[in-house]
Amino acid sequence: MLNEATLRQVMSAVLNVAPSAIEQNSSMDTIGTWDSLRHLHLILAIEDEFKVSIPDDEAGNITSYALIKLVLQDLLKDA
Repeated sequence: MLNEATLRQVMSAVLNVAPSAIEQNSSMDTIGTWDSLRHLHLILAIEDEFKVSIPDDEAGNITSYALIKLVLQDLLKDA
């Protein structure tokens, strides 16, 4: 089961924003510090925290909180 508070903490640490700034509609378009390099760091941090491996074809496309949450929920249900 996905702990959204933990996901927000990971995202806030990598993106250098407050956890409260991470909302359902948060994305690369709405968070100014979320660039391609931080996106790579974010994927690695999420994989490390949740002990999952995000497939490369999905990693580049999950550019919003909602999409990250969907992918994680799917990966965690199989774990």
